[in-house]
Amino acid sequence: MPTSHGRATTDAAPRYAKQLASHFGRKIPTEELPEGRHRLTFQQTDVLLEPAEDHLLIRVTAPDASTLTTIQDVVASHLERFGRRNELTVVWEQS
Repeated sequence: MPTSHGRATTDAAPRYAKQLASHFGRKIPTEELPEGRHRLTFQQTDVLLEPAEDHLLIRVTAPDASTLTTIQDVVASHLERFGRRNELTVVWEQS
C-alpha cells in the first residue's frame, strides 16, 4: 500500500492535530491516541497525525496512488487553511 509522509513546521502541532481531528470527526471515524496523536480513517485510508515540538508529521497510507494523492490534498488543504495566519504549509514525501 502506498504511503506518504507530510511535514508542517509549527510550534503549535498539538493544537493543529486536535483541530484537524475534531473537524474531520464530524464526517469520518477519528481516534485520539497517546502522546497527542490522532488517527483519521477515510474509508480504506489511514491518516496518522503526530505532533512534535517543532512540526506536525502526517502519515497517509492508502490502497492506491490515486487515493493517496486525494487524501494528501484534502488533509493539507484543511491544515493550511487552519494555519493560514502562520503561513503553514505541508511538504510531502512518498515512501
